[in-house]
Amino acid sequence: MRIHALTPILNVSDIQQSFDWFAKFGWRKGFEWGEPLSFGSVCTDTCEIFLCRGAQGSRGKGSNTTTFGDEANGETADKGVWMSLWVDDVDAAHAHCVAQGLEVMFPPTDMPWGVREMHIRHPDGHIFRVGRGTEEQG
Repeated sequence: MRIHALTPILNVSDIQQSFDWFAKFGWRKGFEWGEPLSFGSVCTDTCEIFLCRGAQGSRGKGSNTTTFGDEANGETADKGVWMSLWVDDVDAAHAHCVAQGLEVMFPPTDMPWGVREMHIRHPDGHIFRVGRGTEEQG
């Protein structure tokens, strides 16, 4: 089987709020559908994510303030989707996110598995791992 593309669908509480959040992250609106607005997408030059209001998956922002450790697990943790985004410069992405007021859950860190990564949280509890492979990884 040959897969041509993969498009994740995020359950969101407010499509327009999500369009605005993703715009701060550097994405653009792909399309919107429904009256009232209930479905849409956000895009980059190479990626697309569908947004569905109140359906198709889970969501939920937890009371956790980090994405690793005991606090990030259990009943108080986020209930949204985790996705990895691969970028050229994690530190530049971090600076952009901070300047835009996005919630950084984990600052840029060189991880033992050969990735420099940071985490940001969407208002509905979805976590984006923004990373780049480090030189040391094979």
